[in-house]
Amino acid sequence: MSEAIREGGCGCGAVRYRVSAAPIFVNNCHCRQCQQQTGGTSVVNAFVEAEHVELLQGDLAEHTVLTGSGGPHVICRCAACGSALWSFYPRLGRLGLGFRVATLDDPGSVKPNAVIFASEAMPWVAHPEDIPVFERSYAFKDVLAPEAIARMHALMERKSAGRRSPHREPLQPSRKSAV
Repeated sequence: MSEAIREGGCGCGAVRYRVSAAPIFVNNCHCRQCQQQTGGTSVVNAFVEAEHVELLQGDLAEHTVLTGSGGPHVICRCAACGSALWSFYPRLGRLGLGFRVATLDDPGSVKPNAVIFASEAMPWVAHPEDIPVFERSYAFKDVLAPEAIARMHALMERKSAGRRSPHREPLQPSRKSAV
């Protein structure tokens, strides 16, 4: 498997997925909402264009909660065990998604670009010294490589142009073989 192609799945094994592109960016988010939604201290999400995610097997259930700004945050979970696999956020709709790095077969292969909402982190959480830490969020241009910024701008342009995403409905398993 190439470095840009990664596979992962849920806790029970019913859902398997493949990501065929390197992440645009990866955040380790410590906001209170992520804490409540995961039951943990934070979540690590890797953001990619939705067309690069392929559901290989299993069924997903969608749950909509509100973001801090009040927009819809759609969490896609394994229908069998409830493991959160990825989310669609208001900024990009269904054109881009953030997949949960911990659901990858090799989660250590993905390193965050930034720690965000550090102001809401549990007081005993230590942040890595080699990853930028932000009290809330950050401007992409301050952290990301030019290629990543270009990919983000392309997604935002697609959204503002009203282009449809391949994932307007919940993903269904691919008919392609999982080679």
